[in-house]
Amino acid sequence: MEIRKITGVDPENRAAVEAAFAGIEPQAIACCNWPEEFPYAPEVSFRMFHTGEWLLLRFDVRERYTAARVTADNGEVWTDSCVEFFLSPDGRKYYNFETTCIGRMLLAARTSRHDADPAGPEVLAQVKRCTTLPFGEPFGEREGDNRWSLTLAIPPQALFRHEITDWSGLRARMNLYKCGDRLSHPHFLSWQPIRTEKPDFHRPEFFGEVTFAE
Repeated sequence: MEIRKITGVDPENRAAVEAAFAGIEPQAIACCNWPEEFPYAPEVSFRMFHTGEWLLLRFDVRERYTAARVTADNGEVWTDSCVEFFLSPDGRKYYNFETTCIGRMLLAARTSRHDADPAGPEVLAQVKRCTTLPFGEPFGEREGDNRWSLTLAIPPQALFRHEITDWSGLRARMNLYKCGDRLSHPHFLSWQPIRTEKPDFHRPEFFGEVTFAE
């Protein structure tokens, strides 16, 4: 997959960001890898482009059950309504950007699920987050026709264990996910299929190849 480069888009300019996303084809996050145990599958898609200085990533979600109980960054965000972006720029380390529907984020550099190097507050602050739900306002589970979107603007410096200053030309591997481990209907969806016996997103061998256009 190639990520289009669109120059001149300021992440703070919502109209410009939305206009750029309008020209990007959505990609479904629809692999229900463990259907017997976890059959529930909300509708989820993502769009992505970069400016060189920023990677712009938008998730669009339609789900029946939504919750946002985690109140701090680097908390147990995967237990809420959560979307995730895992990226490996070198085939050795990968970064897991995990963000709830109200913008709470977990970020670490890893070699595996059990080997985490958490990002500090100064790195987390570099990632701009915009959600259609009230930012940072927690709530218990809501059932209904719940629809929400989350947009991230990620500078290359957020890959804090690498020295990358521009997204242009980067060749990497990635996967994207939707989960909600402690919702009444837990689910574990992925963009690229995962062939494991139990849910496990921390499997870089199943990441898909991606190139960021020059």
